[in-house]
Amino acid sequence: MASEEKARVAGLGTDPKVDGSHSSDSELETLGSINEKRLLRKLDIRLLPAVSVLYLLSFLDRSNVANARIEGLTTDLKMTGNQYLTGLTLYFIGYVLFEIPCNIILKRTTPKFWLPTLTLVWGIVATLMGVTQNLAGFFAVRFFLGVAESGLFPGVVYYFSMWYKREERQYRISLFFSCASLAGAFGGILAYGIAHMRNVGGYKGWRWIFILEGLLTIIVAIVAYWFISNYPETVSWLSKDERAYIQARLKADSDSTNNEQFTWSAVLVAAKDPKCWLYGLGFHTMSLPLYTLSLFLPTIIKDMGWTAAHSQLLTIPPYACATLFTVFWAVLSERFKKRAVFIAITTTIAIIGYIILITNEHPNKRPGVSYLGTFFAAMGIYPSVALVLSWPAINVSGQTKRATANAMQISIGNLGAVIGTQLYRPKTAPRYLLGHSFALGYLVANLLVVGTLWWLLNKENKAKRAYLLEHPETRGFHDSDEDLAQGDRHPRWHFNA
Repeated sequence: MASEEKARVAGLGTDPKVDGSHSSDSELETLGSINEKRLLRKLDIRLLPAVSVLYLLSFLDRSNVANARIEGLTTDLKMTGNQYLTGLTLYFIGYVLFEIPCNIILKRTTPKFWLPTLTLVWGIVATLMGVTQNLAGFFAVRFFLGVAESGLFPGVVYYFSMWYKREERQYRISLFFSCASLAGAFGGILAYGIAHMRNVGGYKGWRWIFILEGLLTIIVAIVAYWFISNYPETVSWLSKDERAYIQARLKADSDSTNNEQFTWSAVLVAAKDPKCWLYGLGFHTMSLPLYTLSLFLPTIIKDMGWTAAHSQLLTIPPYACATLFTVFWAVLSERFKKRAVFIAITTTIAIIGYIILITNEHPNKRPGVSYLGTFFAAMGIYPSVALVLSWPAINVSGQTKRATANAMQISIGNLGAVIGTQLYRPKTAPRYLLGHSFALGYLVANLLVVGTLWWLLNKENKAKRAYLLEHPETRGFHDSDEDLAQGDRHPRWHFNA
């Protein structure tokens, strides 16, 4: 039996025209005794809940400031609306500056140490928000919260690449990211209940929101040192054959098992690739709507005419619907192996939401109309962001190039969030025409970026197919050091559009 046929039987490299990579006969004999679906379920059960809980807490601790605001945060700290917005901006400045250093530390340590440590640090910082006494303290806590949280998402994306094949990562990243909208729903529930603790221990309700949610993060972080796993070759809950199988799958599929040394030339390759910039712009055009919604939704709803308590509860349904739809959309996208068209559809749904919000001239007189708009906005934004963030993880090869592309995407993307934090000014309430209009414009720009990226990926795939027809003898992308060095430029590397 030819090695390509053996790979097909084992579930590896099912399309040799695209894959073209090979495993040794001895590896394939070992792989044949492993049930791949059962192993994937085992990985999902052990890996996904652990990191998803951390991300839920991350998004909860960064966005609960929106819940605290309508419970009196700005009044008690004697800050103006613009000063509050500055505090939100400082979070993203810290996030952008320290995202790359945090990923370097992850690679020099281990996930089992670094991910819980990050969680512990931001849990402590988030708790300190509850005892902040002045504006300077608020600014400092928001900045260092961004620093501490900056390493989690890119770290987990890298972590998944050491466990899952390319075609399996998008679905897992989307499930992981769905915890962002789930955090919004939980945040509303918790804020509603915790706010009733006002004056307990002499503390206002908004302080207890930060203290209790921060303490929850600290407790989970301590436990996480035991439930976060390292990489496949070191974990004790896999058998020797299962570890070998995972390594062989990754070797046949991508570059995850390569011992690639960092070089600045590989960083330059990413910087010269227009697709890497488009991945960054794809997130940039979504991050502004994403974070303005998560940071201002309680205020937007409150200014429709509801009380603070009712506003906390009314944030729950849009986020809950967004969570369910994000998971459903990820499954559908994975089934059809399409990204751009699915992003375009949900971005269009979000556009409809903001058109509703903008055209309702009197949201405090017709609150139901604007509230409906928040459903469309949430159900469009979160699925699109999940797919956009997973795109470079499945399309970019060489390790250094992919790490650079991921860093570019997060850094370029979060610059959109920096801009967004300054748009929802109190004087524009209750219609918030400035913020909603910027979000709408960014969503339209997202359609343009995604359309351009779709065209470019298909163009390069077409060129590669033409090359392979003319050169059928082309080797697989793992057959030599020269092939590996080509990364995603290799003729047999197929882009997922």
